[in-house]
Formats: sequence, C-alpha cells, structure tokens
Amino acid sequence: MTAAIAHEPQGRHQSKVAAASGWIGSALEYYDFFIYATAASLVFPQIFFASGNPKTAIVASLATYGVGYVARPVGAFVLGHWGDTHGRKNVLLICLVLMGLSTTAVGLLPTYQQVGILAPVLLVVLRLIQGFAVAGEISGASSMILEHAPFGRRGYFASFTLQGVQAGQILAAAVFLPLTYALSNEAFLSWGWRVPFLLSVLVLVAGYIIRREVEETPAFAEEQAHRDVPKSPVVDALTNHWPDMLRVICMALMNVIPVVATIFGAAYAVQPAYGVGMDKTIYLWIPVIGNIVAVVVIPFVGNLSDRIGRRMPIIVGSLLAGLMSFAYLYAISIRNVPLAFVFSILMWGIVYQGYNAVYPSFYPELFPTRARVSGMAIAQNIGTMLTALLPALFATVAPPGSQNVPLTVGALAFGITAIASIAAWSARETFRVHLNDLGEPGAPAVEKAEYDRLRRQSLAAAG
Repeated sequence: MTAAIAHEPQGRHQSKVAAASGWIGSALEYYDFFIYATAASLVFPQIFFASGNPKTAIVASLATYGVGYVARPVGAFVLGHWGDTHGRKNVLLICLVLMGLSTTAVGLLPTYQQVGILAPVLLVVLRLIQGFAVAGEISGASSMILEHAPFGRRGYFASFTLQGVQAGQILAAAVFLPLTYALSNEAFLSWGWRVPFLLSVLVLVAGYIIRREVEETPAFAEEQAHRDVPKSPVVDALTNHWPDMLRVICMALMNVIPVVATIFGAAYAVQPAYGVGMDKTIYLWIPVIGNIVAVVVIPFVGNLSDRIGRRMPIIVGSLLAGLMSFAYLYAISIRNVPLAFVFSILMWGIVYQGYNAVYPSFYPELFPTRARVSGMAIAQNIGTMLTALLPALFATVAPPGSQNVPLTVGALAFGITAIASIAAWSARETFRVHLNDLGEPGAPAVEKAEYDRLRRQSLAAAG
C-alpha cells in the first residue's frame, strides 16, 4: 500500500489547476448547451425555419435541441476511447475546442430568409457537433480531477466539475435575461440573440489557456508506461465492466429531476392548455435561483462524500428528490408561486445535489484507469439520453385536461429516482479505496487507520 502513494499528486498546485480546468470547461460547455436550449425556444422558430406554419417551426426548432442528445452516445464512444488512449488532457482540449467553435458558429449562421433550407441544415450540423463534444466533457474532466486529487479529497475536488455545470447554466441565463429586457423584440430577433453565442469564444480562449496548463495525470501516465493497455478501452469496459456501466446508466436517470423542475414543470405552469397560468417571467427565475443554491451546496456535499462515502448521499438525495417532485407539482397545481419556488429550490437546488455533487467522483471510481473515461462517458450519456424522452412521456400520460397531474408525473419521477437509488445501493463503496485499486472488481476497502494515515501523508505532500 505504501507504493500507492506514488499515484498521489506531488503538489497542491496541480490539484487546483485540474479542478479549475474542469470547472471552466464544464461551465463553457454547458453555457453553450443551455444558450442553445433557450434560443431554440425563443428565436430559432422565427429565423431558421419557414414562417408559413409557426407550430411546425416550433416543433422543428425544439427537435434540433433534441438532436444534441442523440449525438451524445456517439461522442461518448469516440471521445471515451480517445481519453483512455491519448490522455485526459488531450480529450478535454478537443471537447473544449469543438464546443466553443460550434457554438460561436451558430451566432454567425445566415437565417432562413437569407439562404432558405440551408439555414436549418447548418443549424442541425452544429448541434450535432455540440452534442458530440459535450459527451466527453464530464467523464474526461471528472477523471482528470479525480486522478490529480489528494487521497481522501477526491469527492471534494471532483465536485467542482458539476459546480461548473451549474455555473454555466447561470451564465447562460445571465446573458440572455438582460438582452430580452433591454432590446426590442425586433432588435433581439435581428441581432441580439447572436450575442450569447459569439461571447462563447472569449470563454473558449480562457478555458484553453487554463486546460493547457494541466499536466497529464500520474495514473494515466503509469498505466501507459507499465501496464498492458487494451487496444480498445471501449471493448474492455463493455466486456469486463458492464455491470457497473448498467449501474451508471440507471443512476444517470436522475436527470429526471431537472426535467421535472425546468422542462415539464415549466410547461405545466405556463402553458394555457394546462390552465395553471403562472407568469412566464417569474417561472424563468426558478432555474436561476436553483442553480445559484446548487453552486453553494455542491462542494459541501462533495466533501461530505469523502467522509461518509459516495453511496449514501446518492441514495438519500435520489429518494428525497423524487418525493419532493410530488410537492413541487402540487404547488404548481394550486397556483402557489412562493410554495413552488420553495419546493423547487429544496428539490433541485439542495436535495438533488446529493446525487449531482457526488457522481463526478463515484462514476469514475467504478472503472479502472485503462477504461475510466470510456466506461463513464458511454454509460452516463446513454442514461442522460433516455431522460431526454421523459418530457414527451410525461405529456403523454398527463396531457392537458387530465386529472391528478402531480400524482401521475410525481409517481413516475419517484419510480425513476428509486431505480437510481437501487443502482447506487448495489454498487461497491469506493471512497476509501486507493487509486491503484479503483474500478477493479472486488477491490478491498482501506482500513480506517490506514486510510487516515495515507490521507495525512498525502495532504502533507500536497503542502
């Protein structure tokens, strides 16, 4: 076990740089992903599709948003393989550049009035590139941070990946909201919507500079130098670690909570057909406040997982978030805006973070170094892609005019969170397993005394 110390980073600097790299990269990629979602609802139907049938234009625009999720499993296979064979730093730079350039290019696209059908075709191509690129971000960034983090602090450091995701969503809203308030509708449709997309080039430059400073992880370097590295990490993951991949797919279904909070919940609250009639402007603040709370909560939960383990926060967070979905949808049904706000913040901003803050350390710990990025990327993106179908499912089983929408949708959401919690319960605990043993079937847990000794020695070496 003493030899395992060689895997630990030799300075606190690289741990912090890796965490900063993961944070800013995730912030950029999800800023890009969510400004597209906003624009697909607000402006793309008018400027990228034929204006003769507004309903068809809306459906087509939202379909281009869904295309990004279809591309994610493809990106996971390709980028996961690249990250496990060419390094975590290498794949993260590729993800960053692909996402930044494709998003900036959206801001430069001609409109349907200018080039006709070519406009939506180009939009779909760029959205496919976005979905492809984002598939490798979380798995690559989590693996990078995890393998640089001091022993006993992996949960805390890896949580900054998801803090960056939430910050990216806040940034997306912070850019769009002032533009919609300050500009006339004509100016916003003419050029204002392009500003958030063009600004992504600035974050791209900053992210590239930071990521370039991160060294490749010691675990990956040693794997390449001293072990029999498989030619296909994807095949290795699918052949030898499919049970853990299945667990990750099931746990990734926890994306149902953001779906309930921001997609179906929004439609239920503001669409006239449902008859609730909440104000759109007020409702749009729910994800903003929820993400602000999440940014504060995430590192505390990550740190907690270093003390009590990964499984318990995920299990408790999953089940409680599922139960709160009933209360949240009920508050909407009775048109109680303050109560809906409170339950949304509790469900999404706080309780859901028991899962959200911990999975960036738990998922990669389930896989060995040689197949870590592949195993996590493929499984997580398949699970996330499945949740992209949930808004349509919810709208089908609880259409406008149906009775007991909160009970029907809440029961489905709770059932899905129960699946995620069972998957977490069935997984082995990883927080006291050393990096040498991560992802190996039957890896032994480090005894508490040895764990504490190694943690003190690692922290002392980190300065």
